[in-house]
Amino acid sequence: MYNTVKLIHSYWAYLVLAVLIIASINAIFKSLRGKEYEAKDFRISLFTLIISHIQLLIGLLLYFVSPRLEFFSELGMGGVMKDAVNRLYLVEHPLINIIAVVFITIGYSKHKKKLTSQSKLKMIAIFYTIALVLFLSRIPWDVWPN
Repeated sequence: MYNTVKLIHSYWAYLVLAVLIIASINAIFKSLRGKEYEAKDFRISLFTLIISHIQLLIGLLLYFVSPRLEFFSELGMGGVMKDAVNRLYLVEHPLINIIAVVFITIGYSKHKKKLTSQSKLKMIAIFYTIALVLFLSRIPWDVWPN
């Protein structure tokens, strides 16, 4: 089960990054050019929200079926934090990516409450881009997508 969930989590990440990049770039360019917020922009931001939440659920499932979780009981929190690889997989990657999903959720919620196109696009641009940077910072690039 672990290998299957890990594979799904790894490949679903491509989809998350693709739609998040599209949503961020779309919002930034439309905001800078003074374009109007359209139904297409709403769909892109909503799709990004849904895809990222599915990835979060897959990631949480992976976390709790992972054999790495046993390192907490074997090494303790101090031992996990001293080892860079275990710290990445058990603490940094999950925590930062949960925060990134929270930024996407906040950005989506805030943009719906705005009344003007520019303020809607600005909320999406800011929050989705922060989430993108957070995601990119904690991907284990040396082993991804294996």
